[in-house]
Amino acid sequence: MAKQTYRHKHADKIGVQQNTTIKKYPPLHPELQQQFAEGKVLLIDKPLHWTSFDVVRKLRNALQIKKIGHAGTLDPLATGLLIVCTGKFTKKINEYMAREKVYTGHITLGATTPTYDLESTPEHFKPFDAITPQQIKEAAQQFIGSIQQYPPVFSAIKKDGVALYELARRGEAVDLKPRSVSISSFEITGINLPELAFRVRCSTGTYIRSLAHDFGQALHCGAYLSSLRRTHIGDFDVKDASTVNDFIHSLYPATDGSAGGNMG
Repeated sequence: MAKQTYRHKHADKIGVQQNTTIKKYPPLHPELQQQFAEGKVLLIDKPLHWTSFDVVRKLRNALQIKKIGHAGTLDPLATGLLIVCTGKFTKKINEYMAREKVYTGHITLGATTPTYDLESTPEHFKPFDAITPQQIKEAAQQFIGSIQQYPPVFSAIKKDGVALYELARRGEAVDLKPRSVSISSFEITGINLPELAFRVRCSTGTYIRSLAHDFGQALHCGAYLSSLRRTHIGDFDVKDASTVNDFIHSLYPATDGSAGGNMG
């Protein structure tokens, strides 16, 4: 399953109406629009099933400005903190992306998926009942520190200008190379087999999907990422973030922020 087709495959889940006119907002107050055009940092709590670009497109339309971008992609099945920069603050995107990140979520044992998460169907089922809490916690310890990690085949990393997920979708062989990442902590915060709750603090460039997959290999039963939420980027906390609709409602109190039921 190709990552870039997610919105089309799951239009019913995310409220996307194909082939419809993009919602037009009334003119934003000039002074307010100028503030965003000059530069602001927005903390957004990305909803489930939206791509990170969906959020940017929605805010660009609502703010009626051109210069806007996000600092660090979240997959469609992930929720949580997305830093959105406007105006001159887009120059700080790389700085924000480089900061350490914290994620919480769930890993499901006993199977793998091609995408390492639930964007594809679980397969290669193996028994997991005999795995003990001690084995689980010991396996997690193996990944703390500076490690070499292979990114998922279905990822946006490019080879010769082509995203790996494009090559994988075509059935072409992908020569993956490991990357150095740093994991400060990997805590198992709950065990309810086959599901494990976790909290990870890691460097930029870390794929939590790969961590889940490798963790399953360490336990010899397979595993995949079944939910993910980003809670921190550096000192930024998702508790201080707004939902997309709440943010837009603050700009246009007379609307519910839904922009006609789509992400335009």
